[in-house]
Amino acid sequence: QVQLVESGGGLVQPGGSLQLSCAASGFTLDFYTIAWFRQAPGKDREGISYMLKSDGTTFYADSVKGRFTISKDNAKNTMYLQMNSLKTEDTGVYYCAASLYPPQDPRELGYYTYFTQGTQVTVSP
Repeated sequence: QVQLVESGGGLVQPGGSLQLSCAASGFTLDFYTIAWFRQAPGKDREGISYMLKSDGTTFYADSVKGRFTISKDNAKNTMYLQMNSLKTEDTGVYYCAASLYPPQDPRELGYYTYFTQGTQVTVSP
């Protein structure tokens, strides 16, 4: 069965860290451009990070740059989002996604082949 299974969301205090994982099955993640998206309450969905399959180039939205890190472990067929120095404004539903073909706009979820239903991350005192 082809799917992405996400885990790692939860409640964390401001300044804390959390790691999201997204395990792929039925396809090889190494051949895909990968990305993370989030939707904060009352806001549009935002592409916060991606890694191109072509050369491994990474992108981070200004809102997470320097605090979040995207990575993948090909041996485990799993992608990650390490989130440090979390802020209350990081609260939202986080989605992972993978695209076999180069997305026209890597920051738009609609261009991705597979994506998850999302996991809740809440940053609160």
